[in-house]
Amino acid sequence: MIALYLGLAAVIFLGDCWLKNLIERSLKVGETREAWGGRLLIRRTHNRGAFMNLGQNRSGLVTGLAVAMTVLVTVMFLLSLGQKGNHLLRMGLALLLGGAFSNTYDHLKRKYVVDYFSFGVKWKKLRRIVFNLSDFCIIIGALAAALGTQME
Repeated sequence: MIALYLGLAAVIFLGDCWLKNLIERSLKVGETREAWGGRLLIRRTHNRGAFMNLGQNRSGLVTGLAVAMTVLVTVMFLLSLGQKGNHLLRMGLALLLGGAFSNTYDHLKRKYVVDYFSFGVKWKKLRRIVFNLSDFCIIIGALAAALGTQME
């Protein structure tokens, strides 16, 4: 079972890194292409901060926090591997780690995170937000881990 959790985190990390590299090679910054009949917008943006460019003028601080949080979640994940049961907690932490490793790697290597898709919806505020796969894994993983801790 441990291999499943480690494999999940690795697939998320490698898959998102592959997608980010593909976007970096295929699109210019700010360029948008439509997919699935306009329901998905493929974009290349560089996020130097956290979610929605929060803290973009303090990228060193954001990177430091990303590293610290990734280390903390890694320790929590490793400690959870010694426990019986609570698969939801470990699955959530694996999702969270895969996404955190990918975005933290970007912060360290590129000095920005590559975000590459938006939803083609009428609500302009949501349409402007650009995500990557890791963002969703972090959100879903955090929710699953929180639920997993409540189910102990």
